[in-house]
Amino acid sequence: MNMSDGFPPGWRITTIRDNPSAPLPDLRGAAAKALLSPLNSLPLRQMASRSMRVCIVFTDATRTCPDQILVPALLRELAAAGVRDDHITLLCATGVHRPSTFEEKIAKLGAEVALRYEVIDHQAKNPKELANLGSMGRPHLDLPIDVPVFANRLAAEADLLVATGVVEPHLCAGYSGGGKTVTVGCGGEATITALHSPAFLQDPHVQLGRVESNSFQMAVREGARRAGLKFVSNVVLDGDHRPVAVQTGEPVSVHDQLVEIARRLCQVAVPQQYDVVVAGIGGPKDVNLYQASRASTYVGLASTPVVREGGVIITPARCWEGAGQGAAEQRFFETLSEAKDLRALLDDLRERGAEAGEQHAFRVAQVLIKNTIIIVGSECPDAVRACKMIPAATMEQAAAIARGIVGDTASALIVPHALQTLPMVRGEWSVTTDQKNVPGKTVA
Repeated sequence: MNMSDGFPPGWRITTIRDNPSAPLPDLRGAAAKALLSPLNSLPLRQMASRSMRVCIVFTDATRTCPDQILVPALLRELAAAGVRDDHITLLCATGVHRPSTFEEKIAKLGAEVALRYEVIDHQAKNPKELANLGSMGRPHLDLPIDVPVFANRLAAEADLLVATGVVEPHLCAGYSGGGKTVTVGCGGEATITALHSPAFLQDPHVQLGRVESNSFQMAVREGARRAGLKFVSNVVLDGDHRPVAVQTGEPVSVHDQLVEIARRLCQVAVPQQYDVVVAGIGGPKDVNLYQASRASTYVGLASTPVVREGGVIITPARCWEGAGQGAAEQRFFETLSEAKDLRALLDDLRERGAEAGEQHAFRVAQVLIKNTIIIVGSECPDAVRACKMIPAATMEQAAAIARGIVGDTASALIVPHALQTLPMVRGEWSVTTDQKNVPGKTVA
């Protein structure tokens, strides 16, 4: 699909991508090398022993993490330490999303691994499967509210807990990866609900691209520490999902190092706000409306949104699972579709708090109050419409709708990879980076 199809000839069009970076020529080799020299940690084979029970947490099918390479590399290290196959559990970090299918487990881990080891899905809503690790908040952490810490029991009770992850921009954590695979991906529903409550969402430091002083990230790191996370294998990917960096070792150290790499890759300076932004999502996030609408929140909720107030956000996404099949996705759909007034919805969620899934309805509603969102090519146009967005069959139709809103001489920004490219209006670097300016590249 050409993202500029049907654009009026009078529109000024700019396309940006993540900054150039050479992909790793051999991720398998690079992952193996990283395991030999982990960051601020003993090598995994020295941490493990034959008698240990080990849990490896891996990302679910909605994440682009190359677990089919990272997990076998971890397993080889455990085998070298003498850990028995039947002492290893592979735990899929589904959060409050739907369980993974057998086919997704095969795709994520490879058939040999998926059939050889015990592979299970996290169950955030099942209290029997959770360990209560207390609560976290003031005075030890500067969090807006106390957060109950529940983690998957198998993970929390393992002798050695390991996780994979991909370090990429995240609306709450600043950048994902590190401890998030455990704290959120394998957290109890009460933990996930608290972390995604309006109290966190309205914290000015809980921001896309920001890690420093970010209370959500602080809670993620503390939750993972309490669960016993000792070792991670994380990657950074470019907009085409090619690995550009891999690191292993102590979770916070690995995350901090890879965040700096991800920032140089993802953050791209632009000179202005735009009337129209085409925010590409691609697979696997185009699976449902819950995931696909993340693109609009990345575009519309940055410190200085790259789309002007009154402008239009266009996202091509098939959404073949409709709004989504998990508990979080269903709450998102019900909350948005039943809302009569978006401002009243925001006030209601601020007052009563948001359950897991409703936080995304909160974010999307914040964008919809200021901008029109068009979803192109969706297989669930009724669900799109119910959630106060506009379905369009083609980019030409979407462009015609946008033209009616912004006119014939608008400015348009095309971001093919909206979750991995952060367009930042010049002068706003310090808000999310807290570091020296990172040069960006804009391609006309």
